[in-house]
Amino acid sequence: MEYEVIIGIEIHCELKTKTKMFSGAPVLFGAPANTCVNEIDLGHPGTMPCLNKQAVAMAVQACTALNMEIDPLVRFDRKNYYYTDLPKGFQITQQFYPIGRRGHVEIETDNGPKVIRIERLHMEEDTAKQFHYDAGTLIDFNRAGTPLVEIVSEPDIRSGREAMAYVEKLRQTLYYLGVSDVKMEEGSMRCDVNISLRPVGTEKFGVKTEIKNLNSISNVQKAVEYEIERQTQILNEGGQVVQEPRRFDEASRTTISMRKKEGAVDYKYFPEPNIFPIQLDPEWIRQLQAAMPEMPEVRQARYAELGLPENDIALLVANKELADYYDQVMKHTQHAKIAANWVIVELPAGLTKLNTKLAENPVAPQAMAELVNMIVGGEISGKQAKIVFEEVLQGKDPKQVAQEKGMKQLSDSSALIALINQVLDEQPQSITDYKNGKDRAVGFLVGQVMKKSKGQANPAMTNKLIVEELKKRI
Repeated sequence: MEYEVIIGIEIHCELKTKTKMFSGAPVLFGAPANTCVNEIDLGHPGTMPCLNKQAVAMAVQACTALNMEIDPLVRFDRKNYYYTDLPKGFQITQQFYPIGRRGHVEIETDNGPKVIRIERLHMEEDTAKQFHYDAGTLIDFNRAGTPLVEIVSEPDIRSGREAMAYVEKLRQTLYYLGVSDVKMEEGSMRCDVNISLRPVGTEKFGVKTEIKNLNSISNVQKAVEYEIERQTQILNEGGQVVQEPRRFDEASRTTISMRKKEGAVDYKYFPEPNIFPIQLDPEWIRQLQAAMPEMPEVRQARYAELGLPENDIALLVANKELADYYDQVMKHTQHAKIAANWVIVELPAGLTKLNTKLAENPVAPQAMAELVNMIVGGEISGKQAKIVFEEVLQGKDPKQVAQEKGMKQLSDSSALIALINQVLDEQPQSITDYKNGKDRAVGFLVGQVMKKSKGQANPAMTNKLIVEELKKRI
């Protein structure tokens, strides 16, 4: 039997605030255990929450970027949650009145663009982190109370590739916004995927399983594809899929049952009594929206207008820091494609040799632009530029380096023709080879001219003039 795959995704994303959602305790990843907590985080009697204004601002911007309707009346609910990872015994969330509803994003698929609807975005607080050992469980409360947004998609996704593209789209959008560092490996973005199968042509959803806490974009696709195979086999053999949470095992590339889910948990939600409803000022919302940075799709369109090829655009947009640097370079040059080549290829390669991160890049944007301008202007060749760049990576000025090394590209046609004729007189066999249709003879002759000029001859001009001179001799 043929089945249709139905996928919905829930993403929990920690907001990049300095303090927690309802307390003034700091938010610091990697801090010593239980050092970023206060009485509110630990649920001490008599403590009262105080809403983080910056977290609300970030949620508003996230809703805007995801094309959502924003509820200007912020209300919270209490989710009774009797587990060791939330010491209060409840979680403050937005069960009934999410700040954002009815949004969408567009992803690229094998069949072209596809719109994935988003049901809701709501704010809440994160839980503590538990470490399980044979001897018992240890708890680090540093994460308890960290501001979160949960983004819930509609069940519009139909494959592992689409699931991966959707998660990457949200990751990139939130990262460009600056509301989260979206580091899945550090847990600041966590992904739960709900998957069910139904016979093609039917409307009723099948029994779903939930793959919990996927920690990388690639694992989203791998986990979904395995789970589709597993459920398909069960249904084809006449069995029934069991509703349960599962985890993805990277080593075996399989999903493993975590526990049986007998029914929905009754969290006994009710309005949070310690946080009164807050009416957001429409002008404040407009100011937040006006202050939003450039989004990936806008940057993509802008690069297309510069004439960059699709592959270059994709590489730049995927790396915001590199694209930011490229934009700075383009303030000092008009040669978009050559600048992109140097920023995408030569710069990362050079930084790798130095064992240096992009954040510590020693090449000033002006220096990179100057190097590009020197190449285009014929002052130095591409080969010479790479030699110059080795010292530019040490923080030096490219013009000064070229001057110190006595580099000057020879672009004078009369001087080049004189060199070319000397080489042709010395290499009569190459003239014969060219006459017999062996075009590689031209490349050999270019190399000989470059040798005579000590690497200073303009390669493109040399190639053109050699062909012209050869035609005169045959």
